[in-house]
Amino acid sequence: MQDYENHSIQELPLSAPFFRTQVVNFLSENGLRLEDVDSYFTLQDSNGRIMAGAGLKADVIKCVAVAPEARSEGLSAPLISHLISVAALRGVNNLKVFTKPANLPLFRSLGFKELASAPDAVFMENGRGLEKYCETLRGLRRPGKCGVVVMNANPFILGHKYLVSKALESVDTLFVIPVAEDLSLFSYAERLAMTEAGIREFGGRVVLVPGSSYCISAATFPTYFLKDLSSASMNQMALDLDLFARHIAPALGASLRFVGSEPSDRLTARYNSLMKKALPTMVIPRLKGSDGRFVRATRVRALLEEGRYRRASELTPASTRPYLLAFLAHRALRLELDAPLKPGLVCPGSSGAHSDMDYGTMLRGIQALRPFWPRMALAATADELRLLGIEAEKAMMAATGGVNTHRGAIFAIGLALNAGYGQGYFPENKRVMQKRLAEIAQAIIDKQLKDRKLSKSALSKSAARAIALEGYRPLFRDWLPYFRSLKGDSLALQKTLLRIMASLEDSCVLHRAGAAKALELRKAAGETSADEKALARLCSLCEAEGISPGGAADMLSLTIFIDSILK
Repeated sequence: MQDYENHSIQELPLSAPFFRTQVVNFLSENGLRLEDVDSYFTLQDSNGRIMAGAGLKADVIKCVAVAPEARSEGLSAPLISHLISVAALRGVNNLKVFTKPANLPLFRSLGFKELASAPDAVFMENGRGLEKYCETLRGLRRPGKCGVVVMNANPFILGHKYLVSKALESVDTLFVIPVAEDLSLFSYAERLAMTEAGIREFGGRVVLVPGSSYCISAATFPTYFLKDLSSASMNQMALDLDLFARHIAPALGASLRFVGSEPSDRLTARYNSLMKKALPTMVIPRLKGSDGRFVRATRVRALLEEGRYRRASELTPASTRPYLLAFLAHRALRLELDAPLKPGLVCPGSSGAHSDMDYGTMLRGIQALRPFWPRMALAATADELRLLGIEAEKAMMAATGGVNTHRGAIFAIGLALNAGYGQGYFPENKRVMQKRLAEIAQAIIDKQLKDRKLSKSALSKSAARAIALEGYRPLFRDWLPYFRSLKGDSLALQKTLLRIMASLEDSCVLHRAGAAKALELRKAAGETSADEKALARLCSLCEAEGISPGGAADMLSLTIFIDSILK
């Protein structure tokens, strides 16, 4: 028997390959897997071998294991107590744990109480999190017969709206709870907003309920202690349904739960089957589209990933479309950023000609802009759009430490978002889209000139404004058709970038290198054969000269985005 009293609990940095391998091997030896954790703490013997370990992911304890030869040493209690202290220092005073039923006595002795149970798992917490959530739910109660729908709404589609409308035929009040986990294509905040907008027409009979971590999700349920993934799925479903039937439905006063039928996904069909045993459940047949296919969120997401807004929007209510456009704006910026071999520009493997930014900086800028895109699409006036652009720029600069990563993109993509949806507008063709872009740009620029007391001659100093006032004519006449002609070409983005560089008077290049060098770069771009070797040579030239065609990068993103809107 070893004396572990003199051994301190150590946090192992999982970012270091050596320590990560140690933890992976330790868990593997104990029949477990390493889950996603923020921190991992261990007790080790005198030889440095891990005898006990436990991880922490936000407010969830994960990956608890003790080596067989040390299971009589009482190592779990001090280790878990240490995690509770670490979490408290991080401001987390309500910890959750999913564990085996055999560990109930241990966690009970440390102040945890059981919330839900399944054949091979229990869900516990050491605070009043669920109790407080149920207090919130009780405050939402309504008289009469009440039902509830839990939906991911990723995104909120016509099928969700149909489910709500059919459920209302059987109850006086319907509670709608969006799943709170943030692992979807759309964030929880976006899905909550989409759902709220989508159910608004039903009035007070439909009540939006805030989601919580008490609807068990992939984000919080650790499958590490279960023998296989099918077992994990069964236990996850059982825990979720037990928790819902035991706590959430009674708190809302809901006597009936509604789900959409599931004709193809076996796991969801099994979940629906188990649900009927946990509480009264009504299955609503799924909505079919005009093509006879089921209207599914998975189908909408697939269309968005392909950049096909027109088709995706047909499967959603109008209230969801600003969020579809927001995703496509985000997608366009990511596609531009992730493309390699871009002369002078940042990409995953290079900072290009930049010393003040890298891939991580650009990514933070893009992520900071995401919440502004749906608001820009919905802006009712050009001035509201302008003010949102200023707000978005501030958020971008805060996220990047003061580095201007996407100022030009904010302006251009903001215009396209509003033209693509603003005031209920839906583009029918390229000509109408171009006209709308020019009108919004004119209104914004007129306001800027008035506020700054500048004459219209000042526009000659800004190529970005001038091309916007034309409704991005070169994009519609040249860049977009060219981009579309390259479908299936692995270098389509790079070739389109060269096309833009060869014809655009790029203010970023002018500012960095002057008119002569800008002209040289335009000529070089036009003469470069778009193969990897030629692109690499032009990249080296731009890096050596410190030239970055940021304006062309913005126009590439805009081309990708407008292509997806009109597709």
